[in-house]
Amino acid sequence: MGIEEKAGTEADLRVRIAGVEWKNPVTVASGTFGSGAEFSEFVDLSRLGAVTTKGVANVPWAGNPTPRVAETYGGMMNAVGLQNPGIEMLCERDIPFLKKYDTKIIVNVCGKSEEDYCRVVERLAGEPADMLEINISCPNVKEGGIAFGQDPRAAERITKAVKRHARQPVIMKLSPNVTSIADMAKAVESGGADAVSLINTLTGMKIDINRRKFVLANKTGGVSGPAIHPIAVRMVYEAAGAVKIPVIGMGGIQSAEDAIEMILAGADAVSVGTANFYNPAVTMEVVEGIERYMKENGFKTVPEMTGLVR
Repeated sequence: MGIEEKAGTEADLRVRIAGVEWKNPVTVASGTFGSGAEFSEFVDLSRLGAVTTKGVANVPWAGNPTPRVAETYGGMMNAVGLQNPGIEMLCERDIPFLKKYDTKIIVNVCGKSEEDYCRVVERLAGEPADMLEINISCPNVKEGGIAFGQDPRAAERITKAVKRHARQPVIMKLSPNVTSIADMAKAVESGGADAVSLINTLTGMKIDINRRKFVLANKTGGVSGPAIHPIAVRMVYEAAGAVKIPVIGMGGIQSAEDAIEMILAGADAVSVGTANFYNPAVTMEVVEGIERYMKENGFKTVPEMTGLVR
């Protein structure tokens, strides 16, 4: 095929994630986009494949004490602590707002116990949300504070519990703070997950050498941004090779090139996070860049590119 022919190729950006069709493979990372309203002045939400809400719990969470955000080389660190107004506010305010747009709605769910997660998922059963993303980096208080996402058995157990109550497809969001991301992906797949998303933030620490104090009140925080992108690509590659369910790749995506790299590594869709803070138009740039790459390289569909590099 010649260059002229390739350039004229029509690109179909649609992807199907766990039976739900997105108009393109781009969503936003939970906690970096509010629940859509904050960014609607800068981004046409109808042009996104999906909008992922900020994490929501069964009751309002105050989050961690301040300071809880810090800039780092090539990214940022946060210890917001999943501050949120609770599930009732999301159902009354945020979901109706997002329904005004032609995009899929993914509700991110957090909790401190199996019961917490299940209450939220049960509450959402009758709501017009298209998918649920379960953040298993939350501490399991009954297990002494260890995250569900750090123990394969706990991850499988919470997945099974959530699936019993869910009416929407369930995406399990995986933590990178583990020995084997492939084992974690296989564990949630065994528990019945419909898809996985990864990576969540890496645990880091920053110290102010002049004040000789921790920069964050919480001492540690989640590191995100372009500095973690190569780690995320590696983990997406490993997870995609370990499971048969769809993979949503995230971690340091700040351009179409980064997103395409994730797709070639095995991601069926991608999620843009930290870059939203310094470039509110980044998601539109990523969507347009993927389409341009497909046309220039003769790809008619996104699945043709998914996992092409093995």
